[in-house]
Amino acid sequence: MTAGLAPTPLPALDPDTAQRTFRAVLDALARPGRPAALHRFDELPAALLPALALADLDTPVCVLGAPGWAEALATATSAPVAPLGEARLVTALRPLAPGELAGLRAGSASAPEDAALVALAVPALEGGAALRLSGPGVPGTRTVAPRGCPPDLVAGRATAAFPAGPDLLLVAPDGAVVGIPRSTRIATEED
Repeated sequence: MTAGLAPTPLPALDPDTAQRTFRAVLDALARPGRPAALHRFDELPAALLPALALADLDTPVCVLGAPGWAEALATATSAPVAPLGEARLVTALRPLAPGELAGLRAGSASAPEDAALVALAVPALEGGAALRLSGPGVPGTRTVAPRGCPPDLVAGRATAAFPAGPDLLLVAPDGAVVGIPRSTRIATEED
């Protein structure tokens, strides 16, 4: 099953799979632009795994792009469903529309941990427009070319001044994930 209607009930992650998912998310964010691997389940979109592993009673979640997945996630994790700008964990099963990236929960200079973690489903981690990443965790620069990134990725990220801003996970259907944390600078190849 892909990004369509959610199954009933959503499969729970066993503790080992949840821990491996958490570790893959940490690895992806610690090494921006270097792919990590999420464990895959045929019955749910790979981009939903980070929220399924990390959500709890105090973590507002939002799922964009497929009816039923937000409620299934909330049932499986007891996490409250919230609008996009208030969610701490966001799963985008559809491309983010222009302006949505800038409207994400950004945290603040004194509480950057209050920002959103966004798992964005992308068709592939290669074959798209080249992005040059730099900053902590990137030796020099690293170029990635994911397909399906928001058209305003660079401008949308610039709206929140570091250390505020959302962390991004670009998740391919096979579970490959690339992290772009708020500390990473993004430039297009033309910049």
